Amino acid sequence: MPGIRERLAQDVAAIRQTLGLEQDEARSEVQVLLQTALGVNRAYLLAHPERVLTEQELSRYQASLQRRLQGEPLAYILGEREFFGLNFKVTPATLIPRPDTELLVELALARISSAGCRVLDLGTGSGAIALAIAHARPDAEVMAVDASEPALSVALENARRLQIRNTSFVSSDWFSALAGQRFDLIVSNPPYIAENDRHLAQGDLRFEPATALASGSDGLHDIRRIISEAGAHLAAGGWLMLEHGYDQAEQVRALLLKAGFKNVRSDKDLAGIERVSGGQYAGGI
Repeated sequence: MPGIRERLAQDVAAIRQTLGLEQDEARSEVQVLLQTALGVNRAYLLAHPERVLTEQELSRYQASLQRRLQGEPLAYILGEREFFGLNFKVTPATLIPRPDTELLVELALARISSAGCRVLDLGTGSGAIALAIAHARPDAEVMAVDASEPALSVALENARRLQIRNTSFVSSDWFSALAGQRFDLIVSNPPYIAENDRHLAQGDLRFEPATALASGSDGLHDIRRIISEAGAHLAAGGWLMLEHGYDQAEQVRALLLKAGFKNVRSDKDLAGIERVSGGQYAGGI
């Protein structure tokens, strides 16, 4: 039977051919799958290139490799994804946290000026945004809502696993269950892909929950609703900050201005794309 070195070579080639990944990315994925099957770290793989897998290890590894070759996201196969320095459980009930969204967390943290600040994360999914903020600012009060009960279960488990206690979780369709509540900061990574966008049938998006991705004919249905209802839930001078699509910044700014928000702006991600737009609630200013 082939050892680790030979298995790496053949399976990296298979992933490159099937998924179209670059050599380094394909090699990294195969190494992670091997590490998980063997319960070892990367250094072990490099130090034992001739190691032959046991039947049980081979069975686990081949099962996960086949899932990856069929296009299933690596995060769902492993059941976890790192985000903002924290390790989150993810399942097909939640979106996979992405590096682009770390910008939203960074901008949110920059706007938390005092202890006791109330923060709301709309459509929390795995809880990545809410828990990253809560972890960085244990003096803040963070509420996370989602309309999906399975997603909320994952978020709750992540809070327990990470031992983050300054968070609360509420089942709610956006603001519907939050009557009378106001916050100093509202953040959201809502669905923002047009429902007929061809990308929904490609890559990782095929496996992620459609309700967390698509939002009407132009991708802005949920963003419009959030902006129109946010004022009733923001303290005077509070901020609303939204992640959106690569070509939606101008439209989102226009929606914010129309709703009466001030200091409206968009911020760019590491690729230079306007990825997060927000504004300050003018009520009482």
